[in-house]
Order: sequence, then structure tokens, then C-alpha cells
Amino acid sequence: MSELLLTGRHVRLEPLNQGHVAGLVRAAATDRVLYQWSPIPQTDMEAQRYVETAVSWREAGSAYPFAIVRMRDGIVLGSTRFWNVERWLWPAGHVRHGRDLPDVCEIGYTWLSSMAIRTAANTETKRLMLTHAFESWQVLSVCFYTDVRNSRSRAALERIGAQYDGTLRAHRMAADYTARNSVRYSIVAAEWPAVRRRLDELLDPRP
Repeated sequence: MSELLLTGRHVRLEPLNQGHVAGLVRAAATDRVLYQWSPIPQTDMEAQRYVETAVSWREAGSAYPFAIVRMRDGIVLGSTRFWNVERWLWPAGHVRHGRDLPDVCEIGYTWLSSMAIRTAANTETKRLMLTHAFESWQVLSVCFYTDVRNSRSRAALERIGAQYDGTLRAHRMAADYTARNSVRYSIVAAEWPAVRRRLDELLDPRP
């Protein structure tokens, strides 16, 4: 599975590798209260395992994991990934038959250091990933899941125009090792132009 490098004005998304371990640990150490709903690697050993697992998913073809790196100084701000990448079996004669590109995917495992909260980093990260998904891969939809208790994550998704699809009960293991209820949001291809405009407005607000 090929690696991706996505570059913006504020951040670049580098293919996650062991060279990012120390940066991830520093990013996670800034404010641990931020991560009560997400399992974040906070020691060297945890970060090494985190990267090893992410890379194995990339090699298996089910994920594209990234380090979020600040453009101006190369500081690692956090991590994110495309995962649950699906390629559907389209019948012969269908316009999408024979594609070797994803048809749908999820964006998840996204976390940022406290210094990056309420900056352009998260917005541009979503802009870069969604642009690649909808315009390069031409996916039909991108979905997101978050812990139902994570009001900050839910607000961020609603702010960019992702649509609430429903709540899945006992869907995944939570960071506190309980069976969490997950809220699902999604963006479908027809909604992407409006979401793209919204992201651009957030990145470059006009007076």
C-alpha cells in the first residue's frame, strides 16, 4: 500500500513511522485531560506499539496513518489516519468497476497536543484529508465516530458540516475501558462542495 504525504499551509501529514515516536510522546504530554475519551500513547513504549500497529494496518491495506507536523518548525502536533478503507466489488460494466481506489473510508484516531487546539491545525488536517478522499480517491462517503460523551469532538464535526447519522450502542472500547456508545457522523460526496467551502471559510475568514 503506497504512502501519502499531504501538505498544507499550516501542517503537513507525514506517513507515520518510528521517527515520530519522540514527537508523539511530547505532544501527548502537554495536557492529558484532553485525552479522557481517546487512547493516546503517552510513553515511549506505548508510542512505539502505536506506530507499529498503525504501520501494520497500512501494510495490510486498511489504513493510512499520519503524523500531524507543524509546517513552520517541524514539531509533531499529533496523529490521525484514514482507516476502515473499503473497496467495493462493483460488477462488470459499472462505472466504478476495476477501480483500485477506496470507495468509502473513515477518518479517526485523530488527536492533537494542547498547543494545537483552537488553531488552524485540526481544520487544515480535515481539509487535506477530505480533499484527498473526495477529489483524488473519489470516495462516496467519509465517516467519523466519536464517544457520545466527547462533546468537543462532536461540536467540531458539526461545525464543519458533517451530518449526524445515529448512535451505536456498546460500539467500541472506550479510553476508560468501558463499552462506549459511539456517535457516527458522515459526509457524502454530494455534500463535499459545501463542506469544502465551510472549511475554507474557517481557515481564511473574511472581514
